[in-house]
Amino acid sequence: MGMGLTDTIMLGSVGRDALAAGGLGGSVFFMISGMFQNVVASIAILIAHARGADDTSQIDAIFRAGLVLAFISTWPLIAMLWNIEPFLLWVGEPPGLATDVTMYIRIIILGTPAIMIMAAMRFYLSAMNHPRLILIVSIVGLFANGLLDYGLIYGVWGLPELGYLGAATATAIVMWTSMILTAIAISLSPALKPKRLIAAIDWTIFVELNKLGWPIAGIFSVETLLFMVAALLMGTIGTTALAAHQVTIMIAATAFMLPLAVGQAANVRVGYHMGANLPAAARRAGFVALGVGLGIMSLTAAIMLAAPRELALLFQLDPNNTEDAVVIALVVELLSICVLFQIVDGAQAIGAGVLRGYKDTRIPMILATVSYWGIGFTVAWTLAFPLGFGPEGLWWGLATGLATAAILLCGRFAIVSKRALQP
Repeated sequence: MGMGLTDTIMLGSVGRDALAAGGLGGSVFFMISGMFQNVVASIAILIAHARGADDTSQIDAIFRAGLVLAFISTWPLIAMLWNIEPFLLWVGEPPGLATDVTMYIRIIILGTPAIMIMAAMRFYLSAMNHPRLILIVSIVGLFANGLLDYGLIYGVWGLPELGYLGAATATAIVMWTSMILTAIAISLSPALKPKRLIAAIDWTIFVELNKLGWPIAGIFSVETLLFMVAALLMGTIGTTALAAHQVTIMIAATAFMLPLAVGQAANVRVGYHMGANLPAAARRAGFVALGVGLGIMSLTAAIMLAAPRELALLFQLDPNNTEDAVVIALVVELLSICVLFQIVDGAQAIGAGVLRGYKDTRIPMILATVSYWGIGFTVAWTLAFPLGFGPEGLWWGLATGLATAAILLCGRFAIVSKRALQP
């Protein structure tokens, strides 16, 4: 997410058109690739349960099967992204913008195999209680991405001047670098290095990873596709609306990494306790995660409420430029809606993460689909177009869908965790 944020900030200085094309291209890529990355989130579920049950002999087999699943999932992802232009034109994007976005995506997908393998290793490390390694590699990658962005966008330090496509090139390079560094770090750690990485695949585990993983991807996809469609609809309103939306959604999505991380931690802790047959501890871990997450999101919401203009100016928009000033004003309006957005978005993310610890993924996917599309999209479309509220209407619809998902998923956790207490 930090790489996407850096790309957006750098593109803001190039111009409104570059920000719209690169911002939309990056959003589409990370949303769709994120859906496929979440397929291998099931690695963390099975490893956490195995560790809780003190059945560590299964860990290598789970990781092997997870790597195979990540590799297989790479190719439909590439095919989907490579052929994105007809879809962009179908939803009404201007032909010039659709072409620019497609060019951006076709460069960044060069890093797709790396980001999928990296996802498998990330979930493995989380379940093994070694998230610090992910953090270190991510920070190194973030700084490298910023430097490469600058060099490739503007053509300094002997690098070619690629304009907005330089941001895509930089991100693809950093994806491969991060994956290689993480693999090396795992191989050098006695506690993390798999004892038998090259061995026969246990297809029973592979099937279970798929059974748990695709509903997780489904939850992620119904939410992220809603945001992607919202961005595409913003593009039909105008370039200014799209640029403001990209800035606002990047701010919201960056803050969202916090409850998403808490949800992942809750997934591991709840899964560990359920594997150890300690349902009371699992329920307690789930409620603690919700409390921590809501506290964090209340803080980020307060920052957005107190300094919306300052946040908008981080994206190198010039308040003295007439076009940029309009974008800034719209970002400030959208961030006022984002204050509510933050609280419910955090709650639904953690609720889904907690439920994964119970191996409960299918029903949450159904609840999420009803919330985001049955309610959220309907409200967003109605407010934005028939009722004429424009960008603000779209954002109120998104907030409504997230609030519904938060209520349903947290309610589901309360029911499932109480049921688990019964002998």
